[in-house]
Amino acid sequence: MKRSSDAKTILSIFAAPFALLLVPCDATAHLVTTGMGPVYDGIGHLLLTPEDLIPAIAIALYAGLRGKDQGRMVLFFFPLAWLTGGLAGITISVDQTLQLPFISFLLLGALIAADLSLPSSLITILVIVVGLTHGLYNGMAMVNGPGIPGLLGIMTTLFILISITSAVVVSLRAAWALMAVRVSGSWIAAVGLLMLGWIFKGGG
Repeated sequence: MKRSSDAKTILSIFAAPFALLLVPCDATAHLVTTGMGPVYDGIGHLLLTPEDLIPAIAIALYAGLRGKDQGRMVLFFFPLAWLTGGLAGITISVDQTLQLPFISFLLLGALIAADLSLPSSLITILVIVVGLTHGLYNGMAMVNGPGIPGLLGIMTTLFILISITSAVVVSLRAAWALMAVRVSGSWIAAVGLLMLGWIFKGGG
């Protein structure tokens, strides 16, 4: 019975993001337009942008593997760092041709796959840097779109996403279920390698 419960939990973690990708929407060049206002446009942008969504999920998975205390820390620091980076992105201009998401994929994916335990201070720095970086690029993308309300929508979504995902991982006890989380980390790292290869090939 316990094994069946853990199986359903794991499936719910990975099925939800992919189910969201099946929701039909209008195709746009950069930003998602939901027609429900800038806050929802920001939410849609996050949920339909894999290079932002997957690192956010990866942060939550890693925090869950590290336990309740780290989960709580990430829950508050990551959305705030993302918002801070977004506000900076709205006001300053940075070279957007530099492709950085693959670094988040590689680093976070490797940490999850190895189940590597880092000092709390390093985890905090990692969370803040990843949040600031992705938030910065989000802010630059939204300067002529949903702007600050869109960033607030993203922040709220990140808070909910991280709280649910990290809590689910913390609750896992079966060895095979924890291994499934680590395997997902290897997939995330593999995607990062593919992105890196694409950049070197000139596709970025």
